[in-house]
Amino acid sequence: MTKIKILGLDPGIATLGFGTIVGQQSSKVTDSTLVKLDDFGIIKTQAKTPLGDRLCIIYDDLHTLVNEIQPDLVAIEKLFFYRMSHTITVAQARGVLMLVLGQAGLPYVEFTPPEIKQALTGYGNAAKIEVQEAVARELSLDFIPRPDDAADALAIAITAWFHQNVNS
Repeated sequence: MTKIKILGLDPGIATLGFGTIVGQQSSKVTDSTLVKLDDFGIIKTQAKTPLGDRLCIIYDDLHTLVNEIQPDLVAIEKLFFYRMSHTITVAQARGVLMLVLGQAGLPYVEFTPPEIKQALTGYGNAAKIEVQEAVARELSLDFIPRPDDAADALAIAITAWFHQNVNS
């Protein structure tokens, strides 16, 4: 059986969601493919904190997280433009995220929000609750992970898992 640990990241300046899953795939046709929840949560920064300090918090906390989790693959939500002021700060946080991954030498894949929704629900314009319910279903959970940023990160990780299985 081959195992892979995937860390999903939902970039943000105030809240960066993370979720880790472990997928196990057998080369035997009769064995089933299995994916399990490993961990999830958020990296949070305070709104009144200067931007540079917020980026340093993300950098330090993400370094610690990557060292603790030691993922085989990282999946990231691609930047999706909707409000310019919000997009710029998310892009700055995403830049820090990419720096940490580069320093750690970690491979990563990226998915747009519609790609994630399509992978989990079969519909690229699915509602947030539909995606969250799909996360719970795919991970055999009797709850929807909270906060939303962590659930989103798990959705990103599951999308990477699906993508790995299609391309392997």
